[in-house]
Amino acid sequence: MTCRRGLGYAVGLADPDREKQVDFPRIQGFGQVDDVPRPVFSLITETTFVGETEPHHHDKAQLMCVISGVLTMRAAGGLWTVPPHCAMWIPGDVSHAGRVAGHIKILNLYIDAHLAASLDQDCGILFVPPFLRELILRFDGEALPAAMGREREARLIAVLLDELATATLEPIHLSMPNDRRLLRLTEAMIEHPDQRFTIDEWGARVGASNRTLSRLFQRETGMSFVRWRQQLHIGLALQRLGEGQSVTNIAGDLGYDSVSAFISMFKRMLGTTPARYFEELATGIPEGNSRRTLARGEAVGRDAAEAEAAPNIIPLKKRPA
Repeated sequence: MTCRRGLGYAVGLADPDREKQVDFPRIQGFGQVDDVPRPVFSLITETTFVGETEPHHHDKAQLMCVISGVLTMRAAGGLWTVPPHCAMWIPGDVSHAGRVAGHIKILNLYIDAHLAASLDQDCGILFVPPFLRELILRFDGEALPAAMGREREARLIAVLLDELATATLEPIHLSMPNDRRLLRLTEAMIEHPDQRFTIDEWGARVGASNRTLSRLFQRETGMSFVRWRQQLHIGLALQRLGEGQSVTNIAGDLGYDSVSAFISMFKRMLGTTPARYFEELATGIPEGNSRRTLARGEAVGRDAAEAEAAPNIIPLKKRPA
């Protein structure tokens, strides 16, 4: 598929010969995001379909806040799962495509490139607290700019940028490989996350040895096979937790033999239990954890330097007792 600009998205359905144009909300009189003469504006997308949007890009930076539904994004050579109540940060001119399965409602925020220059130039996932969500809604793209007034708009933009700069990034990123054998393997794991094949069993299916796959995983994703699969499960689990699914059902759907085994993996990766994850996000970073913020080149916590050095997996380490 080709990468293009614009506010509309062509969506591939189950039948590859059929395509349907999904008209996402537009600001009257403007066909593309970059044509809108406002430094910051927001739009709400609500639609129902199953498929993947065409890759596209725009000069403006974008924050995609998932209000409800399940969204998976491909951008910057990686796969990003976006749970409800969270958002994906996409810097300007980064090609991205989204996959949706069913009904979804998204609050989109667009920011001029010069205003977004102080924010991270890499994609990331962040939790959206109620205050930030309401602040984004103040920039309704359908409202006339004069209704807000330039001085008030400038003050609100300053607050918005400050809130975004201090937002912490969540470790829900999967680097996707280029090697065709590894790509077949990872795509199969994404499609069937409950499959618990060993790396030897996967190797037999894609025509590569254990040693070759282990080397390729480390070289192309920066992770081991086991870590990549755990990272996949974390992203899928957070999506489903955000939808209100039970921990028991999630553990079963991801192929775990017991709920306790799933909880143990989750806590080892994120430093807290599935039941408490979103509650702790709403009240701040759990004590002892360290995460990068959306401010360019900054991080939170004592392991900030480690987080910056390893962007594929943001380390969440407990402080020594």
